[in-house]
Amino acid sequence: MQNRPLKIVYCTPALYMAGGVERVLTLKANYFAEHFGYDITIILTEGKDKPLFYPLSDRIKIVNLDVNFEELWTCSFVKKVFVYLSKQRIFKKRLTAELMHIRPDITVSLLRREINFINDIKDGSKKVGELHINKSNYRNFDKENSNIFKSIFAKLWMRELISKLQQLCCLVVLTEKDKESWRELSNVEAIPNPLPFTTDSISSLSEKRVIAICRYSYEKGIDLLLQAWKKVEDEITEWRLDVYGDGERRPYESMIDNLSIDRNRCSLHGRIADVQEAYKNSSISVCSSRFEGFGLVIIEAMSCGLPVVSFDCPWGPGSIIANSHDGILVENGNIDKLAEGMINLIENDQLRMQMASQAVLNAQRFQLDRIALRWKSLFESVVTA
Repeated sequence: MQNRPLKIVYCTPALYMAGGVERVLTLKANYFAEHFGYDITIILTEGKDKPLFYPLSDRIKIVNLDVNFEELWTCSFVKKVFVYLSKQRIFKKRLTAELMHIRPDITVSLLRREINFINDIKDGSKKVGELHINKSNYRNFDKENSNIFKSIFAKLWMRELISKLQQLCCLVVLTEKDKESWRELSNVEAIPNPLPFTTDSISSLSEKRVIAICRYSYEKGIDLLLQAWKKVEDEITEWRLDVYGDGERRPYESMIDNLSIDRNRCSLHGRIADVQEAYKNSSISVCSSRFEGFGLVIIEAMSCGLPVVSFDCPWGPGSIIANSHDGILVENGNIDKLAEGMINLIENDQLRMQMASQAVLNAQRFQLDRIALRWKSLFESVVTA
């Protein structure tokens, strides 16, 4: 093993947004730099001159290639093709030059546009992929509105992707279930996301409040949650539901009115600064996602002493929650069962407290220092292979 610290480069689009991937990358990079002494550079393509959302250690270097793929959002379809191809050429040229200059030991791709050419860059680094979404929903081609041309394109795209992933030293996914889904690959490892915080106190479970922290988007299933909450509200008095997150709330606000949900007992909020306090002032957490790469909010809630009721969606919740032991898993998309799970925990104080105690213990396996050691072992095995 070499005597100098490992030199690692991460490739990701941006760090100015408050996303889960950005949060986890920042968390891990800070720990690797501060505790392992790794020499870390993060290479971005977007957000030139925009402030980073999550704080980074002074030991970490940021390089912004200023490719600005976000310009594609405003282009017509025809123009988008030409602009994309042009920007992809610029990206490859700039990233190649940067990696040849840095000469890292390991280059980690978060499997965005660089996966198309990262293996071709001869900078001497070992290439590792890191995927934060399950296989079936990675680059989802909108199967509901699919046609024969989209289907053919999707199959060709996946075949090409597999060939790129086979060339990596390692592909890291978040759950064992997702690892199993990549049957075409023999280089896959599963390492879960770490807890973003430590806590020295937990919920008293005295507040008659259910909490959901998520993004207001289709995959998070807020529409399903509201339908389930209507059923809870019709049977339970006093308890309330509070939802916090980024995104467009208006469709869900309209849904509250359409379902005749009591606005005094159900509120949709924006992003909350202190998530720990929000959890500690609640007694149950709910996850209504249609799919999850992992489910960071689940381990956050559990660490704060909350039992979680969740859809058993692909693949995160089932890899975290031990059903009927430290939380409740229900059939994915089953609104009635989601409502039943919440009602069960609301009506049964003893069950809620038992599950909460086990949830705290379960969450400890996701502590940052434990997850970091798994990454350290993987990095060291890659560079010595």
